[in-house]
Amino acid sequence: MNDTVLNIKISRMMTADVDDVIAIEEKAYGEHHWSKDSFLSEINNELARYYCARDENNNLVGYAGCWQILEEAHITNIAVSPDMRRKHIGETLLCSIIEDCYKNMVKYITLEVRVSNKAAIGLYEKYGFKSFGTRIGYYQNNNEDALIMWTENIFYDKFKKKYSKVFEELKGKINIL
Repeated sequence: MNDTVLNIKISRMMTADVDDVIAIEEKAYGEHHWSKDSFLSEINNELARYYCARDENNNLVGYAGCWQILEEAHITNIAVSPDMRRKHIGETLLCSIIEDCYKNMVKYITLEVRVSNKAAIGLYEKYGFKSFGTRIGYYQNNNEDALIMWTENIFYDKFKKKYSKVFEELKGKINIL
């Protein structure tokens, strides 16, 4: 792995980003990916928050999205361009979601993740997510099960301390612009 610190800019996803998002979506998920219309709909959904990660050359290298409903956020997706994985971009996007939840007084964050996606599960566990069950046959393309993961209240001291620690470590590995 390259120890060079990347400069990553996180911004809200805009209509002009969707073609680049779809390019990553197709690489990340193959033929079972979200459509362009799905992303356009999400951008216009007042409950949805979608983010893009761009490198220093303004190339889209990842994206993430969630819905914020009252005190809960549901992460719908996080994807990173295959050639940019293992460089803390997905982690940076996850932190953007958590930071936005703090700003909007969202207390709990949940998601589903493929049981085979050990890298993602490890990332979520690093940030305090815990598995609270399984959705059997959740993924339609292969009937794979999904872990249901939740945070505790992100305003609790235990969560805030853990988050602050790992977020500080992340800032030593990536410059968030």
